[in-house]
Amino acid sequence: MYALFTKEIKGFLNSLIGYVVMIVFLVILSLFMWVFPGENNLLDAGYANMDTLFAMAPWVFMFLIPAITMRAFADEKKLGTLELLVTKPLSELKIVMAKFWAGVVLVIIALLPTLVYYYSVHHLGFPQGNLDAGATWGSYIGLVLLSVGFVAIGIFASAITDNQIISFLVALLLCFIIYIGLDYVAELMVNIHLDGLFYALSINQHYLSLSRGVIDTRDVIYFVSLAAVFILLARLTLEGRKWY
Repeated sequence: MYALFTKEIKGFLNSLIGYVVMIVFLVILSLFMWVFPGENNLLDAGYANMDTLFAMAPWVFMFLIPAITMRAFADEKKLGTLELLVTKPLSELKIVMAKFWAGVVLVIIALLPTLVYYYSVHHLGFPQGNLDAGATWGSYIGLVLLSVGFVAIGIFASAITDNQIISFLVALLLCFIIYIGLDYVAELMVNIHLDGLFYALSINQHYLSLSRGVIDTRDVIYFVSLAAVFILLARLTLEGRKWY
């Protein structure tokens, strides 16, 4: 499992698309935080906070993570290497988990350079250090947990097709629906119990809760459960190939 995990990491980092995806992610966030004028610009807003980063990052991740995961199984199927992979002493679950954790690590690697923003805002504040560290680190934890859910969705999307583009589009659609689409559905509901259910299933509600700096176990359980569901679906998809 570890060998497959390292293979996935090296394969992504050795490809041009890996660096392009990470650079695009950082450039987009940098432009909104420091260059484009408006309320999202930290210098224009005049407040020492990182709200722009944590508001924009989920939307960028919605495109970034499907781009990272689209090759996970789709490429293996297209090249015919999936059958070779499953002949190794690895269960379908271990194969899925190796690719899942590789995706999570790659997202964390992409996030690490944003700590420069934290350092900059911390020193630009007046007085220096006038930054809500609790809310900031809570938002980082929320962002990592959100990425865990998105990666699991991307792995599942890649498992159901041998086409990278279709994998990307399916993952993008699922991420959008679960992140914010369920909120829109909840707003249309007349029944108070149903709208509460849709809000509870929405990633956005749990992400916003963590962004306040309070680590609620219910939010953590939600993201772990979300990832577990899609990991299980990816495993079942791989096992289903035996019946064809």
